[in-house]
Order: sequence, then structure tokens, then C-alpha cells
Amino acid sequence: CPTAADLRSTNGTRLCALLYADDSPYYDQCCAGDALQVLPGSDEPYMPLGWSARASSLVVGTRCELTVWSRRAKKGSRRKFGA
Repeated sequence: CPTAADLRSTNGTRLCALLYADDSPYYDQCCAGDALQVLPGSDEPYMPLGWSARASSLVVGTRCELTVWSRRAKKGSRRKFGA
């Protein structure tokens, strides 16, 4: 997995978080498969098509916080993740 300080897109833009589709019990293999990029300051009330209940690992960048909800449209239980 990338470190929180090194979180960047392929073109070098700073990212707030990366969510990965594949998981593994082995740490060095857990950030694999398709990746969903979360830009700083973005606000998405719905997961993009094909990502609902799919993210299995994540990395949150420094000076960022990722808040997720258990239900769509920012309803239900919420949880915050930081670097």
C-alpha cells in the first residue's frame, strides 16, 4: 500500500484517499485490484457505479479525513478514517 504521505494519482495530483477493490490477509497484497481515487475537498453522497459494497482496503492521505456512511445519501451510521 502507498504511505499516507505519498498518496498521489498517476499524473502526480495529490489525493485524499484511495479505496481498493481487492483484499488479502497479507498486508503486502491488500491494496490491489481496481482503485477509486478521492480528491481533496470532494463530497460524494453516492458511491460511483460498481463500487457499492466493493471497497475492501483504503489509504487516507495526510491532512485528510474520509467519512463514510452505511446507507446511501449520507444516512445511517458513519465512520471517519484518517491517515
